[in-house]
Amino acid sequence: MPQEPFNLRKIAVGAYGPSLLYGAATGSIIPVIVLSATELGADVATAALILTLTGIGSLVTNVPATLITSRFGERWALVAASLWCSAAMILALSAPNLAVFAAAIFMVGMAGAVFGLARQSYLTEAVPVHFRARALSTLGGVTRIGVFLGPFAGALAMSFLGLDGAYWVGAGATLVAAVLSFQVPELGGPRASPGQGTAAAAAAPPTLRAIFRSHVRVFGTVGVGVLLIAAVRATRQAVLPLWAQEIGLDPATTSLIYGLSGAIDMLIFYPAGKVMDLYGRRWVAVPCMLIMGVSLLLLPLTRDALSLLAVALLIGFGNGIGSGIVMTLGADFSPSPGRPQFLGIWRLLTDVGTMAGPGTVSAVTAVASLAGGIWTTGALGLVGAVVLWLWVPPREQRGRQR
Repeated sequence: MPQEPFNLRKIAVGAYGPSLLYGAATGSIIPVIVLSATELGADVATAALILTLTGIGSLVTNVPATLITSRFGERWALVAASLWCSAAMILALSAPNLAVFAAAIFMVGMAGAVFGLARQSYLTEAVPVHFRARALSTLGGVTRIGVFLGPFAGALAMSFLGLDGAYWVGAGATLVAAVLSFQVPELGGPRASPGQGTAAAAAAPPTLRAIFRSHVRVFGTVGVGVLLIAAVRATRQAVLPLWAQEIGLDPATTSLIYGLSGAIDMLIFYPAGKVMDLYGRRWVAVPCMLIMGVSLLLLPLTRDALSLLAVALLIGFGNGIGSGIVMTLGADFSPSPGRPQFLGIWRLLTDVGTMAGPGTVSAVTAVASLAGGIWTTGALGLVGAVVLWLWVPPREQRGRQR
């Protein structure tokens, strides 16, 4: 424990300001990507494929992101990612054809991988271990607030500029994020773990292959758990509106229910982080997956707006208490030196889960029914809870993982 109490406010602007703006930037364009694609001549299937390019861009850039962060440091990685995303927004709004627009959306995903890795690595190093979960949960919560506010800012701009307004909001927000990121102090190079000495700190950073081989058991146990968290989280976003449509709710009611679920999600990130810091990661990781798993199992049983709202609020609560859990577990198990390399693999696992979850629902729905696809995801949530209970160490053992 440090002699002087850690004060999160001292790093709040530099640590969280860029994330809030970056979240708002991506939130402003997500609702209009499909509309922009169709204006450029895409059919519905092609437009949906272009929307997935943000995830694909992130997935394929996770490993290169480790090289960028290791080579140039967290601050410059944040600045570069923000500027790259701003350039992508401008390219998207000025795209003369569908191919250029698709490239711009792919670039947004690339920037997200670098930005996400750098901000997680920075906070992991800058914040003491006893405050880590609160710091990373706050990071997750601030990003969600930005994503929540982004569509409103985009809608205001579109009332004057049409669809281009959303991309101008994104370009401006990421440009300001780059300026704020430049104010973030450098961490001063690799840090040795206790007892390693200065020689270890000065050594060349380990390779991705070396990190994977030395931590393969972590990736194969807790890593599977976070993959399942990502899969369930991504699926919940898709199945709520789909099931609302299935039971005949109108779009306005569906949007209201979805928004209220997101509001619950945003309100509880800090208490969840405090629980993790005081009592251990299991106290949040396991309930998060249990609640979301049970909620998804209940979802196909709803038949009207009121029952759907109750389940949606439960899903939002389950996801909200898990704010920052994936980043916190990654920080706990990541070595130093070698943290960016470890976190790059960690983020790769979560991106695989993010893409696999909705894909699983789609596949099961195609051969069975939407209810069957949702129930399958709910079962994955329960499996994830078991995996996390078995492999996330209790609080008193966390210090030995480093």
